[in-house]
Amino acid sequence: MKLGIVGLPNVGKSTLFNAITNAGAQSANYAFCTIEPNVGVVAVPDKRLDKLAQMYNPDKITPATIEFVDIAGLVKGASKGEGLGNKFLSHIREVDAIIHVVRCFENDDIIHVDGSVNALRDIETINLELIFSDIEIVERRIDRSSKAMKGDKSLAKEVDFLKRLKAWLEDGKPARSIECDEDEKAVLDTTALLTSKPVIYACNMSEEDFSGGLDKNEHFNNVKKVAAEEGAQVLPICAELEAEISSLDKEEKEMFLSDLGIEQGGLDLLIQKSYDLLGLMSYLTAGKPEVRAWTIKKGTKAPQAAGKIHSDFERGFIRAEVISFDDLVACGSMAAAKEKGLVRSEGKDYVMRDGDVVLFRFNV
Repeated sequence: MKLGIVGLPNVGKSTLFNAITNAGAQSANYAFCTIEPNVGVVAVPDKRLDKLAQMYNPDKITPATIEFVDIAGLVKGASKGEGLGNKFLSHIREVDAIIHVVRCFENDDIIHVDGSVNALRDIETINLELIFSDIEIVERRIDRSSKAMKGDKSLAKEVDFLKRLKAWLEDGKPARSIECDEDEKAVLDTTALLTSKPVIYACNMSEEDFSGGLDKNEHFNNVKKVAAEEGAQVLPICAELEAEISSLDKEEKEMFLSDLGIEQGGLDLLIQKSYDLLGLMSYLTAGKPEVRAWTIKKGTKAPQAAGKIHSDFERGFIRAEVISFDDLVACGSMAAAKEKGLVRSEGKDYVMRDGDVVLFRFNV
């Protein structure tokens, strides 16, 4: 899974990226500090792996990972190439979902490219640039499909939908919020639009607002309304705070958050929301050589889940020996779970569940 971090210059993108990846991306108080995208791979926090490690004492523990891409600050006119905009838009095309960092804090020492803090205006600036780029793509597809329709009348519905989509975009609305049936959704999915990508609005707030008064922040409340209309997600976050705790070890971090009255750090919440947004979950494999988490789409069947480990596992799939993580932990060992009849033998039609601990049987 690849997540692209976008936003206007000086909203806290690179500070947030540094905090969640510890990658040390350049962060400075001027536009276009980041030109080539910085990339960081982050382990997905999963307490279940710690528990399995206690049971199996494995040689290796391998968590699932997420790739974060820190994309340079977009500006008005990016879709026409302003501020190296075309290059930045191409970077956004390569990600699975967008984390749109929105400045929701006041600070006279940090310049704003438009001279003042206004979350709604900032969101509109970014969204319009993505929409302008998408309109060009839809226009080219309409032209191509209209020509092909002369020899294939079945494309008439596709052209009608594309024209409706173009009007929707021209109305300033992102592609992800348009209503469409199954056939239209298939057309949308193959048009590769920037505004059809799922979005999390990360509201970068001051430490004071973040730890004590989210709903008192007018910018945050405005972003929540926009997200509700678009079907996007919202995550309040304090990039400076995340930067402070990113260098702490696990126990120090838990103590620090507890003192602030916060249950989870921003990275944990961001990953949870990303998984929900993209319809992802993890299954687990456990043994002496390795305890590992594997990320799959919700609804994935056992053979395809096995294919995540190796294509031979899917090709020669025989069965999956499955137990839920909670049942395994309650029994204390796989042997005890088998004695109680809690390890199930599942076939090709089994739909995987989050937290399944699995041993795949295959033959090639």
